[in-house]
Order: sequence, then C-alpha cells, then structure tokens
Amino acid sequence: MSITGALFSGVSGLAAQGQALGVISDNISNVSTIGYKGVSASFATLVTVSASENAYTPGGVRARPLQHVDQQGLLQSTTSLTDIAMAGAGLFVVNEAAVPGSGSDYLFTRAGSFRPDSDGYLVNTAGYYLQGWPLDSTGALPANTTVLSSLETVNIANLASTAVPTTTAELGMNLPSTAANGDTHSVTVQVFDSLGNAHDLQVDFVYNDTTVPPQWDIAVQDPTLSSTGAVSGTVAPAARSITFNGDGTPATITFPPVDITWTATTANPSSIAFDLGTLGLADGVTQFAGEFAITFIDQDGAQFGAFTYVSIGEDGVVTAHFDNGQLFDIYQLPIAMFPNFNGLEPRDGNAYLQTREAGNLLLVQANTGGAGIVASSALESSTVDLATEFTNMIVTQRAYSASAKIITTADEMLEELIRISR
Repeated sequence: MSITGALFSGVSGLAAQGQALGVISDNISNVSTIGYKGVSASFATLVTVSASENAYTPGGVRARPLQHVDQQGLLQSTTSLTDIAMAGAGLFVVNEAAVPGSGSDYLFTRAGSFRPDSDGYLVNTAGYYLQGWPLDSTGALPANTTVLSSLETVNIANLASTAVPTTTAELGMNLPSTAANGDTHSVTVQVFDSLGNAHDLQVDFVYNDTTVPPQWDIAVQDPTLSSTGAVSGTVAPAARSITFNGDGTPATITFPPVDITWTATTANPSSIAFDLGTLGLADGVTQFAGEFAITFIDQDGAQFGAFTYVSIGEDGVVTAHFDNGQLFDIYQLPIAMFPNFNGLEPRDGNAYLQTREAGNLLLVQANTGGAGIVASSALESSTVDLATEFTNMIVTQRAYSASAKIITTADEMLEELIRISR
C-alpha cells in the first residue's frame, strides 16, 4: 500500500537525516583536532521495484559517510622540533606499540604532534608511535624500503657523538708580493686527534727568492696540545712549497699530507691533507700587494659532543645535532601512499587502517612518487569549516522535520481510511 510505503519512506528519511546530523556533530566537535579530515553524509535513493508501471511504490533514502582523507588542511607553525605535518599527498606511518610485533597494527595518520616518551620513542597524543627507516652510519637506507618490516620506531634517546680526527684542512690567506727573502708568516690550525684532543698545528710560510721562480717554502711545526702547550706530536719531514703566477694565483703547490705521530696521548696516528686552493684561481692562498692576511681556516675534525636536539627536514630525514657541531642522519620518515585514500578505515586517535577499498600500500620518500613534503615545527589543522557545518545542520534539521511531517500526514490519511468503515 502506498500510504504504508510513505510511512516507511518517512522513517528512512528520519534515519538518514539523523545519521547526517551525527556526521555534522562529529565534524564540529573535531574542529580543533590536529590532522582531522572532515566527513560528509552522502545520500542515495532506495527504490522498490513496482509490479506495474502504473503504480509507484515508495522506497526512501539512505545515508552513508563519505570520507575526505585526501583533503589538505592548513599548516600551523609550532615551537616543537618534533611536530610534523604533510604538505601534499601522503600519510605518516605509526604503530600501536613502541616495539612493533605480530599483534600490533600499522596505522596511518596526519596527526603529527609527536613527543619523546620516557624511553625516547616519538609518540603522538593518540598514543601511536612514529615509524621510520633506520639509516646506517653513511646515511644509507635499508635494502628493502617497500615493506613495513623495514621500519622501526623513531627513537632519539641515548644518542652520542664520537670524536672525529682531522683529515683535511683548508687555508685561505694572502702572502705579500713585496716580501723579502727570509720573511716568514705563520698560521695556526687547531686540529683534533682520534681521541678528540685539540692540538695547535703551526704552518710557517718562508719567502725564498733564491729559486727560479721565487717560492714560499712551507714548514709544519710539531703540534702542541692546546690546553697545556706541551709537545704532543711529531710531524714527518717533507718538502712543501708554493709558487705563484703573475696574476697572484697559485702556479704550483707541493704539499703532501701531514703525517703526525701523537706522543703525549694514545691517539692513533693522523694524516691530514691540506688544501691551499686551486691552481690558477684566487680561492685559497694568493700573492698580492698588501699585508699578510688570513681569510679562512677550515678543518673537518671535532671533539666528543653531547646530543642537543633533532631536526626533521622536508625530505623526512631525522637529523641528530650535537654540541660539537656534528650532524648525524638517523632516520628517514616514509610517506604512505594509497590509490584511494578515502577508502581507508578510520580508527580512534585520528588514524586509519589499510583496507581493500584503499588499494595497495606504497612506501615512498617525501617529494617523490606524488608524495608531498614534510613540514617540521608545524601541524595540520582540521579541514572542518564551521560555516559549512552550521549551514548543513540547518538543512538537515529542516529535512528531518519534513520527514517527520510525512509520517504525521500518512497517519492522518490512515485514520481517515479507518473512519470509512464505521
């Protein structure tokens, strides 16, 4: 009967609009939730096949939630170096457990408010642990980066630097072109042995006009320990010199590596290669008129350092910083890509679980394969627009009232029909 069908159609309208109101209420309540992706109610007709083309049988309506996981939210700047957001497509990989096992699920999220826990593991406010590819000492990725088993929880505890012996030193200076035979100019380079001890290594430049062409003879003195001045090393003798072109640039450079045997410490012997510049270019030691002047002294050694903080780059590389100036890349964050982000299954804590509808998971590096970039010290805002939600709420309320009116009208018609039999 069409009147009864109208009753059921009105009931389906109440149910559908009630579900739509639930979607709107969730959106509004999550307007301040970091990384939240708004959901909308999608309506579809319910059609009952009629037995005759001349008769209409009411069906009704149904509502289903439609996710918008692929929608980009605004990025907010923060003061935490471990807050991260995605600018572009992709999701961060997280796990329910600090040490993933067979009973813990890998989830995916845009909620990037991560902080170290008591053990140094980075965990967000929902209790999910950030996953990354561990990098080796050279900064290389694991052999197989396409599977989740290649990941581990990012941990920033117990990070320690090591002492780095000096292996190269670069000098930039001007040696006066008006020098007389025997004029000497010295520069002191602070170098480090394998134990991180700092030493003063003096390099003397002595002008020699008895050669053709005139040259500067270079002598490297035995290094002294910086803190005491005591003799702590011996330099193997070698012939070292530099000549110049008429334009003040180096013509020849004879400077074999400086081999040092440390005598006051147990440090390993050192071999330091000196770079005085490029032949024919004024990018290192030069010879122009004027005073002796040092422009730069660079060396690659460092003493033992303590961990200070971590930073996360646009490529998702987690870098540890130490107070001796050393930097170590320790992890790289993978970006999870799916053919259909909106097919993921939502979980508590603003995270998602992989489903068949979402398609196959692909782990890629940031800014490759269609993935976005990682924004550090930033969080992604909720994609909910309050103006839109309140407008939808008004429409839903009116539609709910209209569906209720269908029921009351059908009830009155049925009551009229019953009175006919009296």
